Amino acid sequence: MSENTRIVERTFHVPVEDDGLYVKLLLHATPEVEEVRPTWIFLHEALGSVAQWKSFPFELCRATSCDGVVYDRVGHGRSTAMRKKRDTDFYREEAEVYLHGLMQELNIRRPLLFGHSDGATIALKYAACFPDATVGVVSEAAHVFIEERTLSGIRDAREHYATTDMREKLSRYHGEKTDAVFTAWAETWLDPSLTEWEMFDDLCRIHSPVLVIQGEDDRFGSRRQVDAIRKYVPAPTQVLWLEGTGHVPHVEAREVLINQTIDWLSSLISETGLE
Repeated sequence: MSENTRIVERTFHVPVEDDGLYVKLLLHATPEVEEVRPTWIFLHEALGSVAQWKSFPFELCRATSCDGVVYDRVGHGRSTAMRKKRDTDFYREEAEVYLHGLMQELNIRRPLLFGHSDGATIALKYAACFPDATVGVVSEAAHVFIEERTLSGIRDAREHYATTDMREKLSRYHGEKTDAVFTAWAETWLDPSLTEWEMFDDLCRIHSPVLVIQGEDDRFGSRRQVDAIRKYVPAPTQVLWLEGTGHVPHVEAREVLINQTIDWLSSLISETGLE
């Protein structure tokens, strides 16, 4: 697609379950694009927000000729603050209640889910809960079970939060919600009751194709996460394994990731007759 193609950005809040989700729409100026292509839904990481994606959603939407939806989960960025303590079933609520509710409000009929880290896990959860409503999933650095590398990475992050300017940097995106965002993430994953958590049964219910992206040097997850997704998802899975790349491939290996996603989506559209 031409780099001169115009994409219009619109931002607003969408009410879901008495909360306000901050949303950025990326809409092609050519109206027929919406009618013939699926829509990207971008799901950020545990400490993420719309702003922290920076230009990546725009670039992927332009490269694939698809519209996009980027949103802040409850408690993050410009969405409303968390009103309750997060429990160990929060992935289900994020997928079945908030993500599903958002798509209903926006009338998204053919979602392509692009999730990073916790966002990738939510994307996989949604695809399991709504297998007939999901066109495909790009899973970047997802967690589908607990491993020591994940817990060690979180412990290190907690130390950095207390001793470096990490809090200050995050506050640029989350403002007065920053401590709540970090605490919800760290305390949930380090809760001893979560050590046996896994979502293998969910993976078995995914019918849509999955592109699995993982960096070799990801300090929050290993190749075992990739292998588990490939083992349990019955739908076609494709793996992009990135050597010398850490937890954020869409920043560290952006060009490779975008090109691979374009190829994957082209094959998906050709095979499923979306056009």
